[in-house]
Amino acid sequence: MHRRDHAERRRDHSGNRKPDARVGMVPAAPTLLAKQVETLHEMVPHAAVIGLLLNPATGNAELQANDLQAAAETLGLKTVIAKATTDMEFEEGFAILSQNRAGAVIVSSNAFFYNRRNQLITLAKRHAVPAMYSYREFVVAGGLMSYGTSISDAYRLTGVYAGRILKGKKPADLPVQQSTKIELIINLSTARALGLTVPPTLLARADEVIE
Repeated sequence: MHRRDHAERRRDHSGNRKPDARVGMVPAAPTLLAKQVETLHEMVPHAAVIGLLLNPATGNAELQANDLQAAAETLGLKTVIAKATTDMEFEEGFAILSQNRAGAVIVSSNAFFYNRRNQLITLAKRHAVPAMYSYREFVVAGGLMSYGTSISDAYRLTGVYAGRILKGKKPADLPVQQSTKIELIINLSTARALGLTVPPTLLARADEVIE
């Protein structure tokens, strides 16, 4: 079952990343980790340690790590960070998080992790750790929950730009935009498998709930 909140939430998360000159688009804000930590804590309130699986090869890795620590400190939580830049390091990363008693994990946002989402979801299930992701596609594939930019909305905006360019507009003349549709997706089946009861307040805020 899929459920979408009729009041679609659109927020402007301004980042300082450079525009994508190919389509006149600005990538999503470097990090939404503060909100991800808050939402994950609401889902797993007993988790005293929040882990982050980070790709240090990305340009905003340090920013993501700092945001995690700042958000966790605000909630009185401890943090542990594991790094992975290759497929082989995923297993090691989850082992490090487990050894450091991470009660919940955030998988950072980057293309490498996105393209290997099935492997990451499998590892999260194997270690029985609740995990937060940045994209809906992780949750559809069996991940617990996601909070982040809508990829479909980003594609829609890219299509709009491409259409304008095909009609003769110069890319340099088009206004710079970024996708501002932020969505919260929850997989109830995965929550049950982890022994979690999703708080009603979290369900009420979800843009989509997957059975």
